[in-house]
Amino acid sequence: MLSPDRISNSGALTEAAADYDVVRRAIGHIRGHWREQPEIEAIAEAAGVTPTELHHLFRRWAGLTPKAFLQALTLDGARQLLRDSASVLDASYEVGLSGPGRLHDLFVTHEAMSPGEWKSGGEGLTVHYGFHPSPFGTALMMATERGLAGLALADLGKERAALADMKGRWPNANYVENASRTGPLANRIFDPSQWRAEQPLRVVLIGTDWEVRVWEALLKIPMGRLATYSGIAGKVCTPAAARAVGAAVGKNPICFVVPCHRVVGKSGELTGYHWGITRKRAMLGWEAGKVAAA
Repeated sequence: MLSPDRISNSGALTEAAADYDVVRRAIGHIRGHWREQPEIEAIAEAAGVTPTELHHLFRRWAGLTPKAFLQALTLDGARQLLRDSASVLDASYEVGLSGPGRLHDLFVTHEAMSPGEWKSGGEGLTVHYGFHPSPFGTALMMATERGLAGLALADLGKERAALADMKGRWPNANYVENASRTGPLANRIFDPSQWRAEQPLRVVLIGTDWEVRVWEALLKIPMGRLATYSGIAGKVCTPAAARAVGAAVGKNPICFVVPCHRVVGKSGELTGYHWGITRKRAMLGWEAGKVAAA
C-alpha cells in the first residue's frame, strides 16, 4: 500500500480513486452478465454497496446512472460506437489534431525521441515518476524535461509491478521518484475542468519508428468513438498489418492520454488491454458519460 506522503492530496481525484475499487467490482459483474442486463440491486450486491450508494457513486464517477453505464459497456453499445466512428475517424485524420471534427479531451501535442535515444534504452535520460490517484486506480506518472513520457495504471498492491514494467521499457534511464513534479500532470489529465485547447499537454513518445507512427494514429481517435486494428493499420501502412498494429498498441507507454483503449477488434469485441479489460470498459464508459454530459 502507498504511504500518504507518496500520493498527492488532490481531493476529487482521491475520491475518484476510492470509487474505482467499487466500480471495478461492479464492472466485473456487468462484464459477466451484460446479456442479462442485470438490475442495479444485483450489481450493487456484487460491488459490496447498497443500490443507493452505487447509484450516487456512478453519478459522481462517470456522470451518468448505473443503467446508462451498463448500456455503454454492452457489446451492442460497442458495436454501435464502432459503426458511428467510421466516417468520424476518417474525418479526424483529415482535419488534424485540433480540427473541429475531433472530440479530443486532452488536446495533446507531442514529439518523438530520436531513434538513437530509444536504441540506447534511455541512457542519459532522467525520468521523474510518482504515484497518484485517478478514476481508474493508482496512476503511475512518468515525465522527462520534455513532457509526459509514461502513464501506467495499477490496482492496490500492484504499484511496484507497474513501475517495474515501465522501467523495463527504458532500462538504462535514470529514475527519480518525484511526486511533486508529476502531481500537476495527474491533475491536468484526469480532471476534465483542466482540459484546455489553448494549453495542450505535451507528451514524449519513446519507441521504435513503427510504434510511434501507431501511437500518433491513436491520438486521432475522437473521444467517445472506437477504431479497429485493421483501420489503424490502413492509415499507417496496410490493413494486412493489423497484427503488428496490435503489438504496437499493446506497448503504448502513455495509456489514456494516447487512447489505446479506444481500439477494438473488427467485430466490435473489446479485445485485450495491457492494464486490464475491466479498466478498458471503465474508461469507455467514463468517456461516454463525459461526451453525453457535454
